[in-house]
Amino acid sequence: MAEQDYYEILGVDRSADLATIKKAYRKAALRDHPDKNPGDKEAEERFKRAAEAYAVLSDAEKRRIYDQFGRAGLGGQPGFQGFDQDIFGDFSDILGDLFGLGSIFGGARRRGRAGAGRDLRYDLEIEFEEAIRGLETKIRVPRQETCGDCGGRGANEGGIETCSACGGRGQVAFQQGFFTIARPCNSCGGNGRRITDPCRACEGSGRVQREKTLGIRIPAGVDDGTRIRMAGEGEGGTGGGPPGDLYVVLHVRPHEVFSRQGRDLHCELAISYSRAALGGKAEVPTLDGSQPLDIPAGTQGGTTFRLRGLGAPAINSGARGDQYVTVLVRTPTRLSSEQRELLEKLAELEGDETDEPGLFDRVKNIFG
Repeated sequence: MAEQDYYEILGVDRSADLATIKKAYRKAALRDHPDKNPGDKEAEERFKRAAEAYAVLSDAEKRRIYDQFGRAGLGGQPGFQGFDQDIFGDFSDILGDLFGLGSIFGGARRRGRAGAGRDLRYDLEIEFEEAIRGLETKIRVPRQETCGDCGGRGANEGGIETCSACGGRGQVAFQQGFFTIARPCNSCGGNGRRITDPCRACEGSGRVQREKTLGIRIPAGVDDGTRIRMAGEGEGGTGGGPPGDLYVVLHVRPHEVFSRQGRDLHCELAISYSRAALGGKAEVPTLDGSQPLDIPAGTQGGTTFRLRGLGAPAINSGARGDQYVTVLVRTPTRLSSEQRELLEKLAELEGDETDEPGLFDRVKNIFG
């Protein structure tokens, strides 16, 4: 099962500030705390996931690495280091989150007129060797960009007027009991303004469809599913709002020889029966070229050897994992007369006559 995104776990946007992240964590902790849900394993698991997400997103450096590379950038290790003992502080924040009564503690918030651009996803396929060594390449991304003619306003100069229904606030308030409830203004859609003279280039939308070529640097050691963040390269904002981000998700093609588990590489090496019995040297393929491997006499099929430091590098430190080589003893399918004669002689010496009835034949004879 795919790992859930930390932002999704806490239910916050990727642009959320620390106060928003902390507030979301407190809400989750209050809802799913084991003391409030005795015996509920699902609630306990949600509580742990929220704590792990908060441990990463509340740390500026961990969050920077996670935003750019995902969990792979953190070495694949969970960010959770323990529960925040202050999760029940600032109860008014939690109350506002749980019951939507934020207006009690400061009134309705004015909706911003600027619209931030959406984040985009781009799937990029790369070769196995490129993932190990890294590369620089270019991608072409279709996206909605901020209109250059109107600067994202969607209107020509002077072509915007304040909404008369809400007075430019973007919200209308009404009384319900002793609460004051605010809702987006239906007349202007919550923008607080109306366009009277739309921009011809974008037809009032504030954005135009274009395709942009971007250069991207993929660091050495990325793995299948690694996500690289390109800040500000998503869709353009409207009304002067900031652009979104572009997330490039990497898909690594399988290799003919190697498979990968974290930073370790695995491969198989076929050797002859005589080499396995007598021992000797064999050449092993690695990403650094062929390497000699000492095969001890009497090596059995399935034996695995470790080559230190010949695996994949870590994204941050560059420290390499190891390569594991599993030996397969190759059984010949076609024998020359000389080979057959020698093997029959060996069978005699081992007391394993080739014409001797097999085990099942002997059992059959015993029981008739």
